[in-house]
Amino acid sequence: MPDLVNENQTITLLEQEIPVKMSKLPQANLKFYPDNPRIYSIIHGSTEALGQHEIEARLRKLEHVNALVQSIKSHGGLINPLIVRNGDNVVLEGNSRLAAYRILAQKDAIKWGYVKCTILPSDIADDLIFALLGQYHIIGQKDWAPFEQAGYLWRRCKQHGIAADKIGKEMGIAVRTINHYIEIYQFMVDHNEEDPDRWSYYEEYLKSRKVQKTRQENPQLDKIIVAKIKSGEIKKAVDMRDKAVKVIAVGGKTLRKFMDKKNSLEECYDSAVEHGANNHLLKKLENFKEIISDPDTKKELLEMTEPQKQKCIFALNKIQKAVDQTLKKIQ
Repeated sequence: MPDLVNENQTITLLEQEIPVKMSKLPQANLKFYPDNPRIYSIIHGSTEALGQHEIEARLRKLEHVNALVQSIKSHGGLINPLIVRNGDNVVLEGNSRLAAYRILAQKDAIKWGYVKCTILPSDIADDLIFALLGQYHIIGQKDWAPFEQAGYLWRRCKQHGIAADKIGKEMGIAVRTINHYIEIYQFMVDHNEEDPDRWSYYEEYLKSRKVQKTRQENPQLDKIIVAKIKSGEIKKAVDMRDKAVKVIAVGGKTLRKFMDKKNSLEECYDSAVEHGANNHLLKKLENFKEIISDPDTKKELLEMTEPQKQKCIFALNKIQKAVDQTLKKIQ
């Protein structure tokens, strides 16, 4: 049995000093934390409740866990200790490393029997736990996938009732980014999308302003897109970005055929190209039209300092003059 360390220290979370203890604990006595965003994403995709053994079995299959096995083995232990809640021995942070330790212990139970831990008080509040996880994985090492990061932000906002602007101040993240992540995650929840690997599809779909406008005009579009993703018709996230979004942006008969399933994505994309979907000049003009028509642009202009506002007015007048001259030449 290794020498046990018993060092009392503190960490600061949400401006509170939290007492912690450094120690080595038997890894066999530790438990996985179901609310950890990485494990939550695994459970979220399951139709039945998962116990400790099922969670461990799923973690063992993950590529990064097997990479951790080799890293921990080469170092002879952990560089960063697990973070454990006292009393119930739940690993709040470091579940993948615990799974890796369990794999190593199968071959040498004595060498890998004890693991270095930072032990938090048994009564630590949930908001402090989530603040801790955010410090590690959204501000710090950022090893969570976007789906896991979004799940963290979604639960922090929706379940814990923390406003996006407060989360932004805590973590130094733009409120717009937080809201965008929450929007995508909520969309996936609303449409029973349980595959974290499809995150990029929905990110490409929801970030387009043209798509947002078309969704408002065609409420059934969301269900159609989700069905096309799940069926494999939209095979990759890049197909969503480079083909499906362009079909939606072109609109008209091309979009109707896409939504009515009269034509495949490839056929509708070819039609979109014929209508200028890949015309870079047209795209630039349409992007400018979107920017200048956006209510946020007008609001930002009104909130500018007077010198900045005057520069913008000068630029807009120049643009208007150039537009008038160009129209006279090409019409």
